[in-house]
Amino acid sequence: MRLIISKFWVPKGFSGITIYPFIFARENFWKNNTIFINHEKIHLRQQIETLVLPFFVWYGLEYLIRLLQYQNRKKAYRNVSFEREAYANEQNPHYLKERRFFSFLRYL
Repeated sequence: MRLIISKFWVPKGFSGITIYPFIFARENFWKNNTIFINHEKIHLRQQIETLVLPFFVWYGLEYLIRLLQYQNRKKAYRNVSFEREAYANEQNPHYLKERRFFSFLRYL
């Protein structure tokens, strides 16, 4: 994992984005935020499991389905299975040690 501070890579309205093997944060503040880092590390694990490129395809398709379902961009984003897993477990510093392979499927 390599953390890079860059407003260019992080879309407006977001604190960070993970593109294996990098975590991009919008501001220096996020560098020391353990919850943020854990959330993004969960995304790194998800990307490894899905062989990176399929992660983004799946994410995009699921986002579009959720957008049709909820008619709200923020609600659609929060209900993508990858995000649901990351938000549900971001405060557990031991989660990645305990996590089973393909755990995001439980959040579909």
